Amino acid sequence: MENITRHHKPQNLSDRVALKFTKFLRLLADTFFKKKYGHRAVVLETVAAVPGMVAGMLLHLKSLRKMQDDRGWIKILLDEAENERMHLMTFIQIAKPTFIERIIIMMAQFIFILMYLIIYLLSQRTAHRIVGYFEEEAVISYTEYLKEIEEGKIENIKAPEIAINYWNLPLNSKLKDVVKVIRDDEAGHRDVNHSFANILNIKKNPRVIKEQEIKEKEKI
Repeated sequence: MENITRHHKPQNLSDRVALKFTKFLRLLADTFFKKKYGHRAVVLETVAAVPGMVAGMLLHLKSLRKMQDDRGWIKILLDEAENERMHLMTFIQIAKPTFIERIIIMMAQFIFILMYLIIYLLSQRTAHRIVGYFEEEAVISYTEYLKEIEEGKIENIKAPEIAINYWNLPLNSKLKDVVKVIRDDEAGHRDVNHSFANILNIKKNPRVIKEQEIKEKEKI
């Protein structure tokens, strides 16, 4: 099981901007959805599937343009986008989005695609850090969702067939089992994007490399 409490403490302006932006969007989500976790997941997973696809596309074009290897980042990001899409397909079966929510989904997706595209072009490390913080919040939300199920406040219905097939879950799996595997997915995406941001931060700040080398020598 993934570490569900891990948090990246902001180290620079880029990190602080990413965290503030994430907290603002979290506030909007909490205000609009409150404890309607299934409906929240439908809308937010639509948005969550955007960064991996946008970043993967931009890195793909960059790799072609510069004729340089992508170090495997493109596949990781596209796999992440596909995984988030499957989260959405699962929660559509669970929450049954209303017409209004479908309109919100289309609007949110259109706005976020443009927004994330601009952010990624301006600062890749900030873009990946934003996703890292997004996923931290997703882990928190799914943990709260899981608690509501365990306390009987939300019915622990049968897991959708699409989820059972995608995650190879036992046939008798319940909503609780689905939320757990999705939370683990989000924790994995969190760690990957924070790692990407860290790598880009080191490239941008050679001094960080020197500091890390000193720390390694001190350990020896």
